Amino acid sequence: MLHMYQKERADMDQKTIKVYSAALLFSFLVGFSFIGVKSITSIGSTLEILAFRYDFAFLATLFVLLARKKGFRIPAENRKNLILTAAFYILFMILQAAGLVYTTSIVSGIIFALIPIIAKIIAEIFLKERSTWLQNGFVLLSVVSLIVMIIKDAAVIDANIGGILLLLLSSTCMAISNVFMRYVRQLFSPLEISFAITFSGFVIFNLATLISGIRDQSLIHTLSLFGNPLFVLSTAYLGIFCTLITAFLASYMLANLEAVKATMFGNLSTAISLIAGVVVLKEPLHPYHILCTVLIIIGVAGVSVAGKKQIRLKG
Repeated sequence: MLHMYQKERADMDQKTIKVYSAALLFSFLVGFSFIGVKSITSIGSTLEILAFRYDFAFLATLFVLLARKKGFRIPAENRKNLILTAAFYILFMILQAAGLVYTTSIVSGIIFALIPIIAKIIAEIFLKERSTWLQNGFVLLSVVSLIVMIIKDAAVIDANIGGILLLLLSSTCMAISNVFMRYVRQLFSPLEISFAITFSGFVIFNLATLISGIRDQSLIHTLSLFGNPLFVLSTAYLGIFCTLITAFLASYMLANLEAVKATMFGNLSTAISLIAGVVVLKEPLHPYHILCTVLIIIGVAGVSVAGKKQIRLKG
C-alpha cells in the first residue's frame, strides 16, 4: 500500500514538473515573440505578418502530421466545440490587430494583463472552477504589477474608446478560447487542437491578405516579401515557435491546470517581453522593472501553489 502511494506521488511530482516546464517554455516563447514582430513591422503590414505567420504554422503542423504517419478524424458530434476554440483564438488576434489601429501597444498590454481575471470569471461560470481568496490575491498582485510596469514605461497612453473596446473584446475572446481549450482537451489531443487553430488562421489571414491586396493593388509587395530573408525568418519563428508550439503547449497546460493558473503565464510572458527588450534591444532598465517583474513572478507562483493542487495525470 505504501509502495503504491509512493509511486503515485512520484508520478504526480513528475507530471507537475512537466506541466510547469511547458508553462515556462510557453511564457518564454511568447515573451520573445515581440522581438520577431518588432523587427519586421517596417517591412510588412500587420495582415501580411499574420498571413506569413500562419502559413509557416500550418505547414509545420502538416509536416508533423505526415511525419507521425497517423491521421486523425474529428467526429461530427464534437466538431463544434473544436471550431469554437479555434474561432475565438483567431478572433482574439483579429480584434487585437484592429484595436492597435486605434490605440497603442501600451494600452493593449494593460488590457491583455486582465485576461487571467476574465478567464477566471468565465471558468467559474462554465467549468465551475473555484479559487481561494489567497489565489485571487496573487492574481491581483500579478495583474496590478504588470499594469504598473507598462504604465511606467509609457510616455503617452492613448485612451481611444473604440480601440479600448476592441482590445477588451480581444482579451475576452482569448479568455473564452482558453476555457474552451480546457474543455475540448477532454476530447482532442494538443496536436488536433493546434491543427484546428493553425488551419483556421491559414485560411482566414491568407484570404484577407488576398482580398486586401486586390483592393489596394499591393499583391506584388506581398509576394516580394518571400525574397526578404529577415521577414521570412522572423515570420517562420513567429509561426512555428510562437503559434504552433505555443498552441500545443497551451492545450497541454489547460488540460492539466485550472484556467486561471494557465492564463497567468500569459502575464509572465509579457513581463519577459519587457525584460527581453532590455537584454536584446538594449532598452533602459529601471528599478521598477526589477520590482514589478519579481512581484509578477510571485503572483504566478502563488496562484500555482495556493489552494489544492490541480495537476491531473493526463498525457
